[in-house]
Amino acid sequence: MPSLITASLTALDLSRWQFALTTLIHFSIVAASIGLTVHVAILQTRWWRTGDEQWLRLTRYYARPMLICFAIGVVTGLLQTFQFGMNWSGFSRYLGDIFGAPLALEGLGAFFVESVFLGLWLFGWGVLGPRLHLACLWTVAIATVVSAFAILTANSWMQHPRGYAIVDGRAEVTDVAALFLNPDVGLTVAHVVLTAILTGSVLVLAIAAWQVRRGHEVAAFRRAATQACAVGLVAGALALVAGHFQGVRAVEHQPMKMAAAEALYSTESPASLSLFALGPIRSDPGEPTVNVKVPALLSLIDDFSLDSTVLGIDDLQREYAQRYGPGSYVPNVPLLYWSFRLMVGSGAALVLLMGWGLWLLRRRPGAGLTDGRGGRLFLRVAPLAAVAPFVAAAGGWLVREAGRQPWAIQGLLRTEDAVSDLPVAAVATSLVVFLAIYLATTVIGLRTIRRELAHGLPEATGATPRDPVARPAAEDRDDASTGRLSISY
Repeated sequence: MPSLITASLTALDLSRWQFALTTLIHFSIVAASIGLTVHVAILQTRWWRTGDEQWLRLTRYYARPMLICFAIGVVTGLLQTFQFGMNWSGFSRYLGDIFGAPLALEGLGAFFVESVFLGLWLFGWGVLGPRLHLACLWTVAIATVVSAFAILTANSWMQHPRGYAIVDGRAEVTDVAALFLNPDVGLTVAHVVLTAILTGSVLVLAIAAWQVRRGHEVAAFRRAATQACAVGLVAGALALVAGHFQGVRAVEHQPMKMAAAEALYSTESPASLSLFALGPIRSDPGEPTVNVKVPALLSLIDDFSLDSTVLGIDDLQREYAQRYGPGSYVPNVPLLYWSFRLMVGSGAALVLLMGWGLWLLRRRPGAGLTDGRGGRLFLRVAPLAAVAPFVAAAGGWLVREAGRQPWAIQGLLRTEDAVSDLPVAAVATSLVVFLAIYLATTVIGLRTIRRELAHGLPEATGATPRDPVARPAAEDRDDASTGRLSISY
């Protein structure tokens, strides 16, 4: 026990904990922000095309959590960047020239576009033309994808470095195209963006199911639930496909990560896929107490072959020790094993939930979800499922980042060489301060969202795409400007 406590108090471990926890919070907020922006844009598009005021009311309603998530994402994202200079100065020195272009694209390009056009959309109701106003929101949605592309370009380089040269102990770009056109970038962006859209779909559905169960505006929220299920089903299914091909690429470039995710210590040919295991899997003790396997399925998934060989952790450790020198190159196997199953299991469950909801909604088009035992059960399950996409995202992030250990940059820079030379007390203080700010911001944001959603759908009687602001009565015309601003809240 003393050794465990001592190890937990090193500057390296505290820095890793700080970056991991703050990233998980920020990543969750960003996923919700991207997904909700896409859904609000779809809702406004349907209102613009049909003129049906129910779509406008839903647009205004779901804009509330979208805007709050965007605000939380700004706070958590800006604070997170400080850690590169505070806790990871070795990483920043080594990789500064590589990260410059992607971070400039994200900060000066995508984030600036997001902020400007979100402001135009927020304050442009009834001022901008209907097409221009709608285009502002779709521009925000596209900019969020570009922002994700920029960040994931940098992260993909850490997973599979390309187009660089080591000059005076630092990595420098020699081929910009190799940096931005890394095949891993496309798969990663597709997977992350589709997962974010699935996250937004689950949140839209959860809110709609909550309101339908309360008996509030059932017809309108049934429309929102139908859109959420349809979009979520497509996005979720495609995310699983993109994630599969990401895994295939990882087997090629990061075989230790995928072997650890399967707790596969011994090389197998063909290799079985472990569905569920109980027992000691931190080291190679032999067979776990319980291990439910599907014969040859891992070989089929990894190499599209029923008899291909999949390298195990033990053989990979020997290979890495010969290539990189003495040391352990095995990541935290239990963490990766269960994170991988949380990711895949939660994602697959959400796809099934979207399919179930769409079947219920399409089966009786004129009825509400309150009819029948299946509908009532669905209304209970859907709000609880709002947690699942964040569990899946956390599992995926842990597999991607923890599976690369002990490398900060695969094959180039060890994590222990990337951390700043700081006293433990300083890192512990920053950990407490950062977590306090992140948790306080998130809790305040969630409470605000809960309060705003409880107000129900805003009124929009008589509003049209040409005149989206419900006109006040004659005696209230002096407050018309306030009404125009409040339309987005």
